[in-house]
Amino acid sequence: MARIAGVNIPTNKRVPIALTYIHGIGPAIAEQICESVNIDRARRVNELSDAEVLAVREYIDANLTVEGDLRRDVQMNIKRLMDLGCYRGLRHRRNLPVRGQRTHTNARTRKGPAKAIAGKKK
Repeated sequence: MARIAGVNIPTNKRVPIALTYIHGIGPAIAEQICESVNIDRARRVNELSDAEVLAVREYIDANLTVEGDLRRDVQMNIKRLMDLGCYRGLRHRRNLPVRGQRTHTNARTRKGPAKAIAGKKK
């Protein structure tokens, strides 16, 4: 089992698909990694040699922000918005949608289960 960026990537999947299991690497970046390290996209992770796994690991460490560092950066950005008191920060603080979605009827995922209001029905 190959371990890259602190994540055990699945061995029986193709390399670009397996790389997407790492937080911060999507399909396009995974293809770019395979291209730059000269790994065929059709190969499986269990077919890779130790040198190829090391090359992928070194490329990711040198060029990308992934996993814990990325999560920390995102959390720090959200905390900065909240400390500034800007509109987006207030929406984060109140646990409401941040990007302009309506909240009158929808937004149940963000707001939680609906709460009954006494005396509403007539």
